[in-house]
Amino acid sequence: MRIYNSNEIKNIALLGSKGSGKTTLAEAMIYECGVINRRGTIDAKNTVSDYFPVEKEYGYSVFSTVFNAEFNNKKLNIIDCPGADDFIGNAYTALGVTDLGLILIDSEYGVEVGTENIFRTTSALKKPVVFALNQMDGEKADYENVMEQMYEHFGNKVVPIQYPLESGPGFSSIIDVLIMKKLEWKPEGGAPVISEIPADQMEKALELNHKLREAAAENDESLMEKFFDDQPLTEDDLRMGIRKGLVDRSIYPVVVLSAAKDMGVRRLMEFLGNVCPFVDEMPAPKTITGEEVHPDSDGPLSVFFFKTSVEPHIGEVSYFKVMSGTLKAGDDLENVSRGGSKERLAQIYTVCGQIRSSIDTLKAGDIGAAVKLKDVRTGNTLDQKGCEYQFDFIKYPKPKYQRAIRPKNEADAEKLAGILTRMHAEDPTWVIEQSKELKQTIVKGQGEFHLRTLKWRIENNEKLPIEFVECKIPYRETITKAARADYRHKKQSGGSGQFGEVHLIIEPYTEGMPEPDTYKFGNQEYKLNVRDKQEIPLEWGGKLVVYNCIVGGAIDARFIPAIVKGLMDRMEQGPLTGSYARDVRVMIYDGKMHPVDSNEISFRLAGRNAFSEAFRNANPKILEPVYDVEVLTSGDTMGDVMSDLNGRRGIIMGQDSENGIYKLQARVPLKEMSSYSTTLSSLTGGRSSFSMEFNSYELVPGDVQERLLKEYAASHTED
Repeated sequence: MRIYNSNEIKNIALLGSKGSGKTTLAEAMIYECGVINRRGTIDAKNTVSDYFPVEKEYGYSVFSTVFNAEFNNKKLNIIDCPGADDFIGNAYTALGVTDLGLILIDSEYGVEVGTENIFRTTSALKKPVVFALNQMDGEKADYENVMEQMYEHFGNKVVPIQYPLESGPGFSSIIDVLIMKKLEWKPEGGAPVISEIPADQMEKALELNHKLREAAAENDESLMEKFFDDQPLTEDDLRMGIRKGLVDRSIYPVVVLSAAKDMGVRRLMEFLGNVCPFVDEMPAPKTITGEEVHPDSDGPLSVFFFKTSVEPHIGEVSYFKVMSGTLKAGDDLENVSRGGSKERLAQIYTVCGQIRSSIDTLKAGDIGAAVKLKDVRTGNTLDQKGCEYQFDFIKYPKPKYQRAIRPKNEADAEKLAGILTRMHAEDPTWVIEQSKELKQTIVKGQGEFHLRTLKWRIENNEKLPIEFVECKIPYRETITKAARADYRHKKQSGGSGQFGEVHLIIEPYTEGMPEPDTYKFGNQEYKLNVRDKQEIPLEWGGKLVVYNCIVGGAIDARFIPAIVKGLMDRMEQGPLTGSYARDVRVMIYDGKMHPVDSNEISFRLAGRNAFSEAFRNANPKILEPVYDVEVLTSGDTMGDVMSDLNGRRGIIMGQDSENGIYKLQARVPLKEMSSYSTTLSSLTGGRSSFSMEFNSYELVPGDVQERLLKEYAASHTED
């Protein structure tokens, strides 16, 4: 392979909903480039893209696959991304290092929720978009219907480049209004027979060509003058105008094809190569300090690592993009993301799925891979000495599904921890958390299938049996009224004993409440004189506020910190269910001590037990985390989705529709979201998506609190 400059390289993310045919298209593209001499199929489990064992097991993509195609003296670096919403993180990664999103649409289903989600992501990242209507030969394929949906969803920026003479099983020819020719394929596909446009299609072709010329001219002043003067726009003029429109996202070209039959694939590649922007025509990416870095092959060398995978028979493979400069095999670089540690890239490769080819040089804008690096992780930047570029432009979606994970043999806990760390490096949307509060290892991901894939790989690749269990819910405990209690801790066992007595009042804490003054319990009134105040912000939210109201030296000031430690013991392990407590203020107003037997441990225990008793008398309540949930679905499934959310104790906060996609907003307790990913997929045939974000802690219903108290009592006893 020859060395390509940034003005000869195009980096493209291949995107689309599950089942839209991305892997099949990738196979056809590299076949057309001569990388392979026979196209594999998903059914035969022999495609270049889906080569991981787990992908062959499940029959569709799990990881993004990098491949390159040399076509007409240009280099296309293409990243094929999985379509399932569970693996959407791959699209975020790919769009971070590519310059255009090629979005496939299944011509039988049209614009789906997944299509909307992907388009929204490209919009947020300001990436150009080309739509490809694939599977135009499908039984239910309907070109006109899909185009209507596209205009409805994406507006008048949608501009057809081609249209089929017939959609459905009879699909075999198209009219290309960019080159104004008819393209027709034999049953085996491949190179088309090119001919003049039939007379009965000329009016429609000219109309679409006029719209294309108008859309292209809008992006260049000289072209606009030509257009209004009725001067002809050459094919090169149109290409230039479309390219500028793509960069500005003012035009979304649409092509049609059948990847399975290799019809339209070669023409698509010509369009990508001739029309889509080169690396050096895109806005320059910025470093974490906001400095623009242009893809200058003569600039300082900087390499960004965007993906890590552990591949069969090879080990760790690290994928990178050369952001600036020229990378040569054997270069010594500094990992600026990890404190400047030295790293030698002894060998570098171009990649086509599982096919890796050694290469000596890669220039700015190009994509490659290295194997078995010493200390490089996804998201790291490696620079030549003296260069301080650092990039961090890939933002991953928040997790939507979680489970606690544990090895079936507890002796394997340390081994599992190491495996999970590696897995996170491969896919940063697998988020690992060691929860001190829940005493569980939590794995978070984008959905049930996302985590099931993780389990399959650990058990089949690492030979480590594991199990998922439901995560405990991080409940909170609080109180709703004031209460008083006292507790004497006394212990004598020969020699010095233990003695401490604490009297205290507790009440709910809210920001801005007045300082404590007078309290009445039964017939007794307690007048407090505040001597000292501590506000303790709690790691888990809320506060503990402690007042020292001791008068007359009943408890020496040196024992107050010990009492506060006792209070914190119970805040960290609440009296009701052992959950964290929050938003309580405590007034220590009296007590007793012994000149010999009083010590810190005595007052710590006295404070802890007095707090527990007062807490139980203060009408305690359990709080549960409640999340804002947003669901995107189609109109025909909205009723089922809404009914399911209501059954999860959800409160519908609003509903809206935009471009045929319905959006439901609800507030749902986290406890009820445990299996939501799986249920939503089942209800909607996998054609809906959702996101969730923490909102607040709210009181649990009375029946739920009663059940939680019984469950805790059955498994715990008071200290």
